[in-house]
Amino acid sequence: MLKFSANISTLFTELPFRSRFAAASMAGFDAVECQFPYALTPGAILAELEANRLRLVLLNAPPGNWEEGERGLAALPGRQREFEQAMGQAFAYAEALDCRLIHVMAGVLPATSDPDRAMDIYVENLAQAAEEARRRQITLLIEPINRRDMPGYFVSRTETARRAIDAVASPHLRLQFDIYHRQMTEGNVTHGLREHWDIIRHIQIANPPDRRGPDEGELNFEHIFGEIRALGYDGHIGCEYSPHGCSRASLEWFQQHRPVRAKETSPTQVESA
Repeated sequence: MLKFSANISTLFTELPFRSRFAAASMAGFDAVECQFPYALTPGAILAELEANRLRLVLLNAPPGNWEEGERGLAALPGRQREFEQAMGQAFAYAEALDCRLIHVMAGVLPATSDPDRAMDIYVENLAQAAEEARRRQITLLIEPINRRDMPGYFVSRTETARRAIDAVASPHLRLQFDIYHRQMTEGNVTHGLREHWDIIRHIQIANPPDRRGPDEGELNFEHIFGEIRALGYDGHIGCEYSPHGCSRASLEWFQQHRPVRAKETSPTQVESA
């Protein structure tokens, strides 16, 4: 049976961030992921995970100054020291929360940057971070992100991510295959899954064109889920989509995939907004 994690950076956003853990548990998830958890301490997050019987399966490394348009540091010239510090924070959170996957964002290059030099910096930064990840038994992930949603993002195509992963040549650097971004940039989702299966370590879903749930959009997710199942994927599939209304109402498709818990007890009550 496929396993799903709720991305609480995009789901349950009608609630305060800390309340989303309980909401995910009450919706039937046994795992969550999030983009940037750093507004809460690791202790506060751990308390929510334990109270709601959840696992944190993925977090993002700090992206730089998000408010100023930064979308990661890994490929940015002159920012290597800041990248190292960001990874230090990400590793500390991941270890405290027993999270084994960290998504590392490449960044949006300054207009004057040389893309070949940026790739060299990207590979060098990833190689150093992957060695630290090896020591901590963590896997780093890189993800192609479409340039319609994130203009200028350095890694928008699967082949670019693959080139970096092959250059680093570490089992602790793998591909985050986001079906929404793949369809928006390249299409051929099924062939992409098959072609890059050897390096895929995490999958995320949303349905184009509006990044909705899997039952609302242009892709046939029953076919895609069947393909993922046939390929033998045993990780979680991250639900990183944006409901157009109440998050709970957008999860009707999920009912057939809900995990069965040995003992059903009520999770902590959702805090009022």
